[in-house]
Amino acid sequence: MIKHIVMWKFKEGERENMLLFRERLLALKGQIPEIRAMEVGVNVNPSERSYDAVLVSEFDSLEALKSYSTNPLHVAVSEFCKTIRTNSVSVDYEF
Repeated sequence: MIKHIVMWKFKEGERENMLLFRERLLALKGQIPEIRAMEVGVNVNPSERSYDAVLVSEFDSLEALKSYSTNPLHVAVSEFCKTIRTNSVSVDYEF
């Protein structure tokens, strides 16, 4: 199993779009079969060094993660995110 974690910092004034992005991302769970588990959280304790939101998701394999990453539904959500974020970081690991 692969755990896929992504964190984002969003541009000032983009909170409403950040919440819309969160909804669109969560909606992928029912649309992309490779997703085994998914949660998206918005930071409730922001600080200078923290990120604004996080995705924690699970996949059966790296191949399943790649399939998810290239799925047109995910690509569309990702492209929207790129217009409202300033930075993102990710990590993938086996568990």
